[in-house]
Amino acid sequence: MLQRIQSIYLLLAALAIYALFLFPFVHNVFVDGKPLTISVTGVFQDINGQHVHTQFFTALTAATAIIGLIPLVIIFLYKNRKQQIALCYSAILVIFGFSFWMAQEVKGVMGSIEIDTHNWGIGLLLSSVSILFLVFTLKAIQRDEKLVKSADRLR
Repeated sequence: MLQRIQSIYLLLAALAIYALFLFPFVHNVFVDGKPLTISVTGVFQDINGQHVHTQFFTALTAATAIIGLIPLVIIFLYKNRKQQIALCYSAILVIFGFSFWMAQEVKGVMGSIEIDTHNWGIGLLLSSVSILFLVFTLKAIQRDEKLVKSADRLR
């Protein structure tokens, strides 16, 4: 059944991943005297007042689009709760790996420059928010599984 609470959680997890296209990881960091903004699509520099895309993260962009599809696919597997649970755990692991990859890309661009808290972007937290929604999904699916098992005992 699609109108379960876990479907909403999965939709919110996918939206959190896709929001990475809108919000940067790091903004207004000065590297070599130029302000940079680092997003999932690449590095943007302010050159003569223009916001110019100077470096592209093609693989990271494609991976973000694919990882965002995972929770959407899990929504339509509502008839097989055990498979949904397994895929939710897998999605959490994939997002952890994806977060590490994003951190390495940012570190590669930044070099030895440290990021202050006022330079953090919303995109830095979105993968954690997605994992949180997947954990909520797991709890809701497990509650459904428990309810079905108790109903089977009554028969």
